[in-house]
Amino acid sequence: MNLPNALTVGRIAITPLIAVLPFAPATTPRVLAFVLFLVAAISDYADGVLARSRKQETTLGKLLDPLADKLLLVGTFVPMWALMQSTNGAFSSSSFGTSELTPRSLPFITPWGDVTLPWWIVLIVLGRELAMTIFRQAAARRGLVIAAIGPAKVKTGFQLVWQGGAYLWFAVATAALRHQWQGALWHGTALFIGTAGTILMSIAVLLTLYSLWLYVSRYGRVFTESRARG
Repeated sequence: MNLPNALTVGRIAITPLIAVLPFAPATTPRVLAFVLFLVAAISDYADGVLARSRKQETTLGKLLDPLADKLLLVGTFVPMWALMQSTNGAFSSSSFGTSELTPRSLPFITPWGDVTLPWWIVLIVLGRELAMTIFRQAAARRGLVIAAIGPAKVKTGFQLVWQGGAYLWFAVATAALRHQWQGALWHGTALFIGTAGTILMSIAVLLTLYSLWLYVSRYGRVFTESRARG
């Protein structure tokens, strides 16, 4: 097994930890989850670069890399959706410095209120990945290999930073709750992370829909042309 494939396998191996650790309502496991996510995100970039630069692209790698990407996406979205749901007594923009804070519900805090991860955003992101997997496989059977386009790569970048921002927020907010951080510095930090995370989430979702539309508009002809020939 070459180095790029080893990095991909390693990313798959740590994904269960990235998915499970945030559910522990303590600072250490959530910090560890954030660090492991950073390792996974960096390895996602590194394995592709190494495979191309070393000319070590293999069939195994082409199978494992998208699998690792999808596992990481699901593995992060499950805790993100679960922990960002707002409930009574949750850590929110109206509860700084109170005794009602809980590390079990951590929506983004923004100047315009708490921002959760709605189910329909999860459905859009995961549904797009499923649709593109089916689309690529169907196109491949017709002799067309669909490579990643620019907007899709940019989408992935925004999406990874958004996921990392949420994981950072879980760690920082839990530490704040445990150590009872208060004051303008903490409030500003919470607002910065929450606002940045919300903006990144919005851009990633828009790029998710836009890139899907581009794929269909550019490559959908392969299906209409095959039907016409048939």
